[in-house]
Amino acid sequence: MQTKVNSMKLADIYKNLRSDLREIERELESSIQAEHPDLNRSAIHLLEAGGKRMRPVFVLLAGKFGHYEVSRLKQVAVPLELIHMATLVHDDVIDDAATRRGRATVKAKWDNRVAMYAGDYLLARSLDIVSRVGDPRAHRVLSRAIFQMCKGEIEQIRDFYNPDQSLIRYFHRIRRKTALLMAISCELGALVSGAESPTVRRLRLYGYFVGMAFQITDDVLDLTGDEKTLGKPAGSDLRQGNLTLPVIYVLKRGPKAEREQILAYLRSRGTDGSLPVILEGIRRSEGIDCAHRLARRYLDKALSMLEDLPEGEPKESLRLIAEFVARRSY
Repeated sequence: MQTKVNSMKLADIYKNLRSDLREIERELESSIQAEHPDLNRSAIHLLEAGGKRMRPVFVLLAGKFGHYEVSRLKQVAVPLELIHMATLVHDDVIDDAATRRGRATVKAKWDNRVAMYAGDYLLARSLDIVSRVGDPRAHRVLSRAIFQMCKGEIEQIRDFYNPDQSLIRYFHRIRRKTALLMAISCELGALVSGAESPTVRRLRLYGYFVGMAFQITDDVLDLTGDEKTLGKPAGSDLRQGNLTLPVIYVLKRGPKAEREQILAYLRSRGTDGSLPVILEGIRRSEGIDCAHRLARRYLDKALSMLEDLPEGEPKESLRLIAEFVARRSY
């Protein structure tokens, strides 16, 4: 058994969960049906964009540390994925994004009004579905998370093009933007499965640390990747005035020339300076290495949360996901 577990690959995780993920996918498709044609089509467009479904995977794997029952787990896995989809469509409106994952965004294919209604509809459906769980603890966890995520979005908008940002503020922002939803995916999967309290806590912290590493890595890829691999133009964050860790690092510690280029770009709200030139300067900076080191530190913390959990496929699967985050390039 131990040899088999140690030889697992990331694809094996999805293969082992294939039937349960299909059930969640069917439930997602059913849950987004709407009477209004544009609302229905836009929600389907979002679902068809796909994704790795990391949050449902976290729910299912965490559920294996308790009494595993997919009919119950999907009542939190589906709402969590709907919330994630809603945040993406709202982000695209805020960022005026034309593409995501190589496809036209809802706001580009329809308009901002349809996109906002679609996001609001998905949030409403998520709350409706999670109400079927019957555990008030799950409701509290989810509602508090939505509040914190909204707060994070407001803070991000407030800080657009603001060069006077600290790394602490950045960490607070990505905690609410990404890490929180991954944390409660692990927490709720374990909670509704009746896992022991110390296990629930460890899994929540694991999800939180993985989420932090995931977002830091994602922010680096936005600066170092290309449109083909990213599914959107490189430097989209900076183009929208959203400062990520490598950019903040250069503003604090980078060479004077690079600092002045970024400052001019931000103060002019993107009209002064060449973004490709600025991106090249950031790529050469120590900010990229600093971000990679911090991401690795968060991943090491995530792995430490798994140490006292029972050996087996669920634990190895969570370890593999953490390592995937560390080395992903797309």
